[in-house]
Amino acid sequence: MSWNEPGGDKNKDPWSGRNEENTPPDLDEAMRSLQDKLGGLFGGGKSGGGDNNEAPSLKGLGFLAVGAIALWMASGFYIVDEGNRGVELRFGKYIATTTPGLNWKLPAPIEKVEVVNIAQIRSLEVGYRSGGGRKGTVSKEALMLTKDENIVDVRLAVQYQVSDAKKYLFNILNQTATLKQVIESAERGVIGGNTMDFVLTEGRTQIVADIKTEIQHVIDSYDSGIVITSVNLQDAQPPEQVQSAFEDAIKAREDKQRLINEAEAYANDIVPKARGAAARVIQESEGYKSRIIASAEGDVSRFSQILTEYEKAPEVTRQRIYLDTMESVMSGTDTVMVDVKGGNNIMYLPLDQLAAKSKAMSSRANSYKATPTVTQPYNSTNTPRPSSRGRTPRGR
Repeated sequence: MSWNEPGGDKNKDPWSGRNEENTPPDLDEAMRSLQDKLGGLFGGGKSGGGDNNEAPSLKGLGFLAVGAIALWMASGFYIVDEGNRGVELRFGKYIATTTPGLNWKLPAPIEKVEVVNIAQIRSLEVGYRSGGGRKGTVSKEALMLTKDENIVDVRLAVQYQVSDAKKYLFNILNQTATLKQVIESAERGVIGGNTMDFVLTEGRTQIVADIKTEIQHVIDSYDSGIVITSVNLQDAQPPEQVQSAFEDAIKAREDKQRLINEAEAYANDIVPKARGAAARVIQESEGYKSRIIASAEGDVSRFSQILTEYEKAPEVTRQRIYLDTMESVMSGTDTVMVDVKGGNNIMYLPLDQLAAKSKAMSSRANSYKATPTVTQPYNSTNTPRPSSRGRTPRGR
């Protein structure tokens, strides 16, 4: 019969089958059941017979104690990753340093482990900040005084590694703050020992090396277990207030260097030429000296020979010397005046005209392929006559 037909069951639900479900257990009954089980394990069952429940309770307590101890001991296992070192502490005292892998220690609170990454490259920025909430120059750290009492703005980046985990944890209380103070101290000491021009120009490499050496020296004296891997001078410049004046000074310095380079180039060009000219003059002087000495020696030798001949025949030698002298003198002049003995006339010899005529006749004779010329003798009046050199005889 359908539930909605007359006489049907009004409480029957055709979809859920509500009347066929079992009623859920009572919550109070479930709690009582759990209490009974626990009580039976620890000796607190329903019936109060103490002798019958004493053995099961002690046995259960033993199992629980063993399980708790096993779990507590298992909690002492730990793993150290590659590149790390584990520092074991027993009640705060150093025990050992463990290597990467699975290790075991006494469980807490007896022992604990501090893991230190010795492969990580750590860095510190002094004078500036590149990230985080504070960026840009940190004037308190960046401004430094040089040897010549000038102020420079220096930005330094230092990278370091942990070489000994035990020393790193126990020998320095605050590793980062201590290292930063050491860096600032070493940096100010090195910058203060050099001039501003050296810091800003050619001395950067030397300054970085000196700062790194000084930092490592101080850190080693602390036995800190830290190794400085690199020091980078990010920037070094004058303060912003004098930046324009310093740029003018740099420009003037560059102009000075440019002029020096130009002067050196000119000197390199002109000095070799001057040295070459000087060497040439010296060689010419040496040649002139040698020539004069040789000529003087030749004159001395010739005079000695003439002296020997003169001693043998004085008159003949004297006449020969006279003729040679007159020949050398007369060969360089074009006009000769001759005074004739026993007469009042002076004879004039136009040697230049005679030479010109002789050359003209010679060239004409060569052009006509003439025969050799015949020279006419002087007349009885001792008047010189032009020679017929170069003329062709008319008839013979």
